[in-house]
Amino acid sequence: HSGASGRAGPPIKCTFLACATIIILLDHRGLRAQLFELVIALKESPPRTIPPPFLLQNLAALSDSSDHIREAATALTAPPDITTLHSISSRHLTMPTEHANHTDDVRVLGYDPLIPPQLLTSELPAPANSLPTVVKGRREAVEIIKQRDDRLLVMVGPCSLHDPETAVEYCSRLVQLADKLKQDLCIIMRAYLEKPRTTVGWKGLINDPDIDESFKINKGLRVSRKLFCDLTNQGMPIASEMLDTISPQFLADLISLGAIGARTTESQLHRELASGLSFPMGFKNGTDGSLTVAVDAIGAAAAQHHFMGVTKQGLAAITKTAGNPDCFVILRGGTKGTNFDKDSVKATREALKKKGLDEVMMIDCSHGNSQKNHKNQPKVAQVVGDQIREGETGIVGVMIESNINEGNQKTPATGGLAALQKGVSITDACIDWDTTVEVLEQLADAVRTRRSKKTTNGVNGTH
Repeated sequence: HSGASGRAGPPIKCTFLACATIIILLDHRGLRAQLFELVIALKESPPRTIPPPFLLQNLAALSDSSDHIREAATALTAPPDITTLHSISSRHLTMPTEHANHTDDVRVLGYDPLIPPQLLTSELPAPANSLPTVVKGRREAVEIIKQRDDRLLVMVGPCSLHDPETAVEYCSRLVQLADKLKQDLCIIMRAYLEKPRTTVGWKGLINDPDIDESFKINKGLRVSRKLFCDLTNQGMPIASEMLDTISPQFLADLISLGAIGARTTESQLHRELASGLSFPMGFKNGTDGSLTVAVDAIGAAAAQHHFMGVTKQGLAAITKTAGNPDCFVILRGGTKGTNFDKDSVKATREALKKKGLDEVMMIDCSHGNSQKNHKNQPKVAQVVGDQIREGETGIVGVMIESNINEGNQKTPATGGLAALQKGVSITDACIDWDTTVEVLEQLADAVRTRRSKKTTNGVNGTH
């Protein structure tokens, strides 16, 4: 801020946060030259000072209003206040009516920096026991999907993870159960961090880790990666849904099994993503129960693709993938009814065979198949178990939504995590731990029966 004589005042000490705000403003106005000059100045002297004339010359280009210049200059000279700076940047980033010729980012309120994936993985590297756990989980899942292992692949766990402490407790229990049933079941913990919403609602631990609509995504990524490290370090392989195409760069090295949800199975972006992932992927049938979209997705994901993506360094890049041959269908029911019965399994096998694909599937005991009633999950599992007992080899896996306590609860208006009941889902309702143990023991028994029949009668699956 120049004095009355017009001479330059004392240099302004610019904080990183304040300068970042000015950069955002310059970028939004499309003033690339000024932005470039300012970035160079900041790079050349980040800890020192930048003369006021330089800043004011750039600030003057932001708006014809001296009030805007004064407001931004005040933000630079005053101690950094995040709330104030966000308020200033939000107002400037909203296109005013006098600049109606602007066509870009008309409805974007602002951009916040996202931590690069490689920085986060360096900050939170996989623990010593995690990588062997991940690799073992992937290898065993592939062996089951390819029918070289006659065990049942079980993806079981909370609908979504919202409380890391409770998730670790659940995992500790599951590790012991998995070891007990390992001869018949390959248990992988369901560890979902992102939730697709039919309309709106809490979108998951990454998007809103504090469950208060503060949307601290950088914090969510850190909390999520730390949680994945803790779970896999216990020796438990984990499975997660691939809801967006960027978050896997932060977490995929810790995942053994993935899924594409019913709302995104038909998405080309998600099929391309699946083609480059390093672990097996399940595609759910459509929300209406349509099987075709899932079968088509498997074929698409097995092919090579070229698409726009983001590198571990956080840079935009053209991604080239080899294709993923380890994909399978997940039958989850739909608005038109359930699809875990014998006829549905037979129809799925025939549809896969027609496309020259492996005749294997996982059955989701929740969602459409449970008619959105968690108490029906054990009933679905029983029907699935009966088919396995009869010798059906096309069913290679099941998915179960389970938590420490049953049911679900609404997200609190205030209070965040502290206002919630421990061990209860805040998304889909789940069966409790005791019921989970009963269901998995019954499924293990079904596998043993199928194995004995195959040995005795040479049964190789029913059609």
